[in-house]
Amino acid sequence: MAFDSYRDFINQLDQRGQLKRISQPVATELEITELADREMKSAGGGKALLIEQPTVNGVVSPFPVAINTLGSHQRMALSLGARSVDEAAAELGALMKAKPPTSLRETMKLLGQAMDLRHAKPKLVKAGPCKEVIHKFDAPPTRTKPWPGAPTINASKSPGAANFSPSPGGEGRGEGGLSTLNSQLSTLLNLPILKCWPLDGGRFITLPCVVTQDPDTGERNVGMYRIQIYDDRTTGMHWQLQKVGARHGRRYYETGTRMPVAIFLGGDPVFTFAATAPLPDGLDEFLLAGYLRKKSVELVKCETNDLEVPANADFVIEGYVDPTEPLREEGPFGDHTGYYTLPEPYPVFHITAITHRKDAVYPATIVGIPPMEDFYIGGASVKLFLPIFKLNFPEIVDIALPAEGVFHNLVFVSIKKTYPMQAYKIMHGLWGMGQMMFTKYIIVVDDDVDVHNTSEVLFRLCANTDPQRDSLFTKGPSDVLDHATSEMAMGSKLGIDATKKLSGEGFKRPWPPLIKMNDDVRRKIDLLFGGSR
Repeated sequence: MAFDSYRDFINQLDQRGQLKRISQPVATELEITELADREMKSAGGGKALLIEQPTVNGVVSPFPVAINTLGSHQRMALSLGARSVDEAAAELGALMKAKPPTSLRETMKLLGQAMDLRHAKPKLVKAGPCKEVIHKFDAPPTRTKPWPGAPTINASKSPGAANFSPSPGGEGRGEGGLSTLNSQLSTLLNLPILKCWPLDGGRFITLPCVVTQDPDTGERNVGMYRIQIYDDRTTGMHWQLQKVGARHGRRYYETGTRMPVAIFLGGDPVFTFAATAPLPDGLDEFLLAGYLRKKSVELVKCETNDLEVPANADFVIEGYVDPTEPLREEGPFGDHTGYYTLPEPYPVFHITAITHRKDAVYPATIVGIPPMEDFYIGGASVKLFLPIFKLNFPEIVDIALPAEGVFHNLVFVSIKKTYPMQAYKIMHGLWGMGQMMFTKYIIVVDDDVDVHNTSEVLFRLCANTDPQRDSLFTKGPSDVLDHATSEMAMGSKLGIDATKKLSGEGFKRPWPPLIKMNDDVRRKIDLLFGGSR
């Protein structure tokens, strides 16, 4: 199912009983966070919230806030146009396993899959609802050479800031205060941007889809990097060291040329998922979005640069990053780790235009102590990309990211084990795949374990391991947002083999069987007592 707008998605949630409408005014400063946090931590992720009268510094915004819209398995599946996330994963898995047909029946089946793929490629259109209201702003003249003291690339100075180091005096002073914004910027002034947590450095756009382009290849990337509001015309650009947007940025910093950037919010909710999906560098996120929604993503060119954004987006914020100016302090921010990430220098994003729908809905999320909305987004990513993992590691049965692992710190993997040390092969393999490099703990169990049942995994962990024999320490990249590592973006990792040990793994005793009742006895008791166990 393709959604024509974020409001269309909200209406679908309403019809399915998955939405709570909040009619009384609620402040974007902390109050929406408290309301949403309570809902996200209720059973099954609670319901989506539509704040109809969000207030910014006491003034009601013309744009309602939608939050927790992807915060359940049911809503996540709906955003992917499927009855369940498993169904969407099965479709993608079938495509990955497609082989040359050997019969007419197989040929027709493969043709059907190919017809689905025709919708994957995005197409450029001349206009779209995202441009129903257009505000353009004058930009400072382009500099062709860096001024004295401009930032340079220094991998040892500030790895968290995408390898950029600031010039002296380049630190920011936090948010300028929305009440002081230029009245000409009425759309930005009235955007109900949240201040999520008490110690946050300001207001943050929390569901931005950030569009950048490789200056050498022209390849597009859509990522999700939080956006801190500094004042009416500038924001932070928090692309971390290992992100594709940061790689694109490094090329512009190397050449000293101005980098075009576009941020869009809303539109089809599948855009949000695609922006967070662990796609390989160079693979267009709009291809994934088009495949999932079974309809090509229509794109329009921005007003003030040549980047392309979805025509049905609710908001588009256009601008640039100037590599010849100092970095600026960004943060603190209450993050998905459950702790605040402290201030670090990042590039500044300058706004040149803002466009939006007349009936736009402002999408937002919050992160913090789990479980939160991002748990369901991350879980959907794992399920959808599990077929790709299995292509590389066919012994993998299932993967889970428990909520307590705050997205990727803790990973449970079940495998069909057939030879010694196979669990360690899986650990090393997963640490080498995309964002799995951030995983601090990997626990590998046998194929009869439900990795989505944390209690069952912990039982096998405690029962099947000798700590010294079955543990592996290694080093590698870590999440820039991880406050516990001794050095930013670098840390250690622990893998634990909780599988049944084979003779070639240094285990010399007989392995005992797991306690299990006979099937015939279980069936008899089921008949006598109605199957309750």
